[in-house]
Amino acid sequence: MSSGSSEPNEPAQDQASAEPRAPRRIKSFVLRQGRITDAQQRAFAEHWSRYGLDFQGGPRDWPAVFGNDHPVTLEIGFGNGEQLAWGAQAEPQRNFVGIEVHRPGVGRVLNALAAANAANVRVYHFDAVEVLQQEVAPASLDQVRIYFPDPWHKKKHNKRRLIQPPLLALLASRVRGGGILHMATDWADYAEQMLALTDADAAWSNLAGSGNYSPRPDWRIETHFEQRGLKLGHGVWDLVYRRV
Repeated sequence: MSSGSSEPNEPAQDQASAEPRAPRRIKSFVLRQGRITDAQQRAFAEHWSRYGLDFQGGPRDWPAVFGNDHPVTLEIGFGNGEQLAWGAQAEPQRNFVGIEVHRPGVGRVLNALAAANAANVRVYHFDAVEVLQQEVAPASLDQVRIYFPDPWHKKKHNKRRLIQPPLLALLASRVRGGGILHMATDWADYAEQMLALTDADAAWSNLAGSGNYSPRPDWRIETHFEQRGLKLGHGVWDLVYRRV
């Protein structure tokens, strides 16, 4: 795909082919464009060229992207970007790559990054799995952070949850030895699923010990959304693993 436009490319539609197709991957998200403000829309025109990464279908050279060889932290599903923007300021020794399919959230974080004149963040408006498969080279990430992914709380929709064995294996191939996977959720049954699946994957070692959740690390803030939930008595579970 071309990468010179001022707005991010959308996922390409399947082209007609005489070759038999592989079964479609179950999407872990619904592309909800939502209501985008004028300011968020302008952010794409004004700031995408600085902070945006267009999907190009080949592995990224992170030192070339950022102009340094600092460790790279990937945040999948950054929502409105509150954590991503904060992390960029709090951890200047890291480079951050964020992925989000919700366009208003991308617009909001573009404005926040520009206001802070952040230099260590780039963002995708694209499907995280495709980015991981095609744009992230093996062992090129230092950390992966996945905070409050869609719980798909109806049992019939649980198969759409992001955290599944194939994704854990894909992440293990992209994170360097000794790197970190940090997940958080406010859904108890999803936390149990994350814990069971990741504990069972030999590529990941639970830093709190098998079967245990971790305290919230200093690098994850309590977002406004999370604070509201905590006031209502909702639980939050953090899971931190090291790549073996």
